[in-house]
Amino acid sequence: MFLIRRWLLMILPFVLWGTAMAAMAPLVSSGGPFLVAFLRLLPAGVALLVAVPFLGRSLVIAKADWGSFLIFTAIDASLFQIFLARGLAETGAGLGSVLIDSQPLLVALLARSLFGEAINPIGWMGLMIGLVGIVCLGAPPELISHWLLMGQPVGLETIWRHGELWMFAAAISMALGTVLIRYACKASDPVAVTGWHMTLGSLPLIAWHLFDGSWSVFPNWSLFDWGLMAYASLFGSALAYGLFFWFASRVELTSFSSLAFLTPVFALASGGLWLGERLDLLQWVGVALVLSSVVLVSQRRRIWEPKEIGPESTAGEVG
Repeated sequence: MFLIRRWLLMILPFVLWGTAMAAMAPLVSSGGPFLVAFLRLLPAGVALLVAVPFLGRSLVIAKADWGSFLIFTAIDASLFQIFLARGLAETGAGLGSVLIDSQPLLVALLARSLFGEAINPIGWMGLMIGLVGIVCLGAPPELISHWLLMGQPVGLETIWRHGELWMFAAAISMALGTVLIRYACKASDPVAVTGWHMTLGSLPLIAWHLFDGSWSVFPNWSLFDWGLMAYASLFGSALAYGLFFWFASRVELTSFSSLAFLTPVFALASGGLWLGERLDLLQWVGVALVLSSVVLVSQRRRIWEPKEIGPESTAGEVG
């Protein structure tokens, strides 16, 4: 029973992220990307900070962790939410989620370099398949046409108008954040660090929104729209990020982060059923490649060394 409950808690952040993507997508066009990102982060961060004392944990961030904490906040909170909101403005929730959840591939490379987590040939094959999938998903059609069919050259400004690349930038930010959390909470509680980083990381977002000439911080949303925003903030951020970074600070990163392959499943399902989003054939090929690659990375030890995997060798693994 304990193991089942632990697995459900591990999977829950990715379920919440997937459905929160569909909830946020229609709000970005009416509220603006930076305001939506701010409204997602600030209430979530405050909610976590209020919950920390009730969990018997300390709100104080140790002095030794402050340097890493500030870098973690800038990358995982501010930059990630900026890239995410900009990407959502130009892509659908399902496609955007798949692109963001390519981050386990990046985490695997970072964890190999920084923490010595092994990537055997099956894992490397999965990473290569994932790279091809990301190209199918994220590269603008005209750029692929230029590469494969010798079409007209594509300028950098044209490429960055596509939300897919903003989503890939969000994936890079999240991958760095997944690794940085271990440095940011060496002597501090990970839930408290998560709450503070969301609260402080939201401030540049509202500043950017106001500087951009949009002085309204209360969009003309319906009660249903505010309900979607509350869901994306309290469930898709506070609960999801609290659980994610708590586990990320304690278990093997490569296998745990690869559970993110579940997020696009829920994002594609909710985006398709509720928002009517559809992917083209090349993007579906990219989805299949990315999900296959993450499964290969998460199961690389069982596939490559099935006879050597036993109860002792799998201690601390999640996939």
